Amino acid sequence: MTMDLNTLAHWVSTTPTLFQGEGGVAARTPFLPNVPILKEEYRGNPRLGFLYQHLCSLLFTLNPTYSAVSEEIQLNEAGSTLGSLDFVIKNKRSQRYEHWEVAVKFYLLHQGLWYGPNAQDRLDLKLEHMLNHQLTLSQSAQFSAAYPLWRDVSRHLLMQGRLYVNPFHDEPVPSECLGYKLNLSQIAGFWCYQSQSHQIDEALFLLEKPQWISGKGKNCTRYTANEEHGFVHCQSDSGKFWFIVPDSWPQL
Repeated sequence: MTMDLNTLAHWVSTTPTLFQGEGGVAARTPFLPNVPILKEEYRGNPRLGFLYQHLCSLLFTLNPTYSAVSEEIQLNEAGSTLGSLDFVIKNKRSQRYEHWEVAVKFYLLHQGLWYGPNAQDRLDLKLEHMLNHQLTLSQSAQFSAAYPLWRDVSRHLLMQGRLYVNPFHDEPVPSECLGYKLNLSQIAGFWCYQSQSHQIDEALFLLEKPQWISGKGKNCTRYTANEEHGFVHCQSDSGKFWFIVPDSWPQL
């Protein structure tokens, strides 16, 4: 599909984060809200995480507060990879370097936990990994030895996306995850089982991966209930986002 990078970049630059913000967890994006018109085409990996990181790279570069944007910085020891840092950038106002990890995620509330639609991913597990592995890479001795100029970096986590609840189940909605307060404005989607989908009172249209971020285009296919679908992500004409998952979910 043809991707409108301008629409996607606008979403990334203006959409609130999943968390209200505390410590290194960002409460807002570090990007300018008014993005210049992007004329390039994205030709990279079509997976959503790669597209999102590319958009963040463009937006860091377009923000005059930042310079010296480095990304995908590999950290190795004795021939093995310890991990990679998403971004290290220089903040020209503070004259300090910043280590940023970025992620766009979509989670469905089930029995008190937020699961990814494939159910192998969970918000609490992802947050723990980002805080206690990814962000700590820039605190390691290997990092200081390999990049002495960046030794005094500050650490920041940007998590965007959307959180989904099942309106056909009466379940309390958590207000925090691992002690970090959720941004309630991002609990903005719905999900249901295939056997419940007949209760949705408006037509739904299937979304391709980039549209998970920005919403449907003009020529999206209408959703019809089909057990062979697996999980699907849709949007209604009124703008509501829906995940519809097999009745066996999250035990797929």
